[in-house]
Amino acid sequence: MHSSAVFLIEFGAIILGLGLLGRIAGRLKFSPIPLYLLAGLAFGEGGLLPLGASEEFVAIGAEIGVILLLLMLGLEYTATDLVTNLRTQYPAGLVDAALNALPGAAMALLLGWGPVAAVVLAGVTWISSSGVIAKVLGDLGRLGNRETPVILSILVLEDLAMAVYLPIVTALLAGVGLAAGSVTLAIALGVAGLVLFLAVRYGRLISRFVSSDDPEKLLLVVLGLTLLVAGVAQQLQVSAAVGAFLVGIALSGEVAEGAHNLLSPLRDLFAAVFFVFFGLHTDPASIPPVLLPALVLATVTAGTKIATGYWAARRAGVSRKGRWRAGGTLVARGEFSIVIAGLAVTAGIEPSLGPLATAYVLILVVVGPLTARYTEPLAGLLTGLADRRRRSGTVGASARGGPGDEPVGAGDEAVGDPRDQLPDPVGERAPGR
Repeated sequence: MHSSAVFLIEFGAIILGLGLLGRIAGRLKFSPIPLYLLAGLAFGEGGLLPLGASEEFVAIGAEIGVILLLLMLGLEYTATDLVTNLRTQYPAGLVDAALNALPGAAMALLLGWGPVAAVVLAGVTWISSSGVIAKVLGDLGRLGNRETPVILSILVLEDLAMAVYLPIVTALLAGVGLAAGSVTLAIALGVAGLVLFLAVRYGRLISRFVSSDDPEKLLLVVLGLTLLVAGVAQQLQVSAAVGAFLVGIALSGEVAEGAHNLLSPLRDLFAAVFFVFFGLHTDPASIPPVLLPALVLATVTAGTKIATGYWAARRAGVSRKGRWRAGGTLVARGEFSIVIAGLAVTAGIEPSLGPLATAYVLILVVVGPLTARYTEPLAGLLTGLADRRRRSGTVGASARGGPGDEPVGAGDEAVGDPRDQLPDPVGERAPGR
């Protein structure tokens, strides 16, 4: 009875604290993820007041949180969206992976952590935070901008890549051999391909089977189906998160919308528990030694994400201002980075990887909304200063030149890029649901 009372007190205090932290973040208009991570650090190993009785339940809640995060992500897209983005935007996805995964892998190798940790840290630095970015786009009123479909396409490709990446990481962390790892990857790709095929061809039938006018029945069926598929996927060493993501893709139409509305509060609750759980298993004293590498990695990969968004938006014919906005919006890292790092922490491959990932996410989840807001005006300011210096240098050279000299580049400056003269439309709807 005593342990039960302690459990209720501890878990109630956790939920209440998360609610208050969420309200503080809402008042300050930024993501609550860093506050949740800090709360976990405060009450975990080496923290101010370590938890005891509720830690096992928090661990289960954290696993459900990952599953719900991936399910809700899958509900955002139809199978047709994924196939279309894969066909038309795959070059942007390849550039995104190359520019942002390689710095993480290189850092792990430079620190002497080995190839498995390099693959894990590559994923941590590669994947942007869909949740933070979606909120930022809404807060800044950019959902109808020309660059927004480019941003969403990159996020969709990253999410789809997780269906391949997570089974690879799971197999590597489990220490299976090449043959077993190849079988696991083949199963994952086969299941993902089969689900996409069934969703495209028979999505309506699947949704009709799951559909119910009673919210209670719809919630139970969708949640039960997701947990069941996630458990089977984990048993096959494919990854529970991938199984949940594929369930979300298979559902469409009114069922997806209804399930999204019903599961959003549960997702927010258990996702918050997940971030706290990750912080619980990170000793605050282990963060200062890795703070410098985390800061260097955050600086480098913020730049590579901006370059990725700029290149992808330029390829799509977006104006120069929109290119900078696209790049700045993609900087934030969050839930996926912590999910990937959490797998490594559970496997115990490298003690410093968890603290480094925590510090890295804390930096970029705070910096990300700032780069989304200020990258474009800052780039415009720097470009203006460079243009003024160039013009003043040209004027000085012209004054010293002969009577037939003409300022170099004057005609180019007068013409400019016509796409930069046009305001971004606000009536264009972004893809997805």
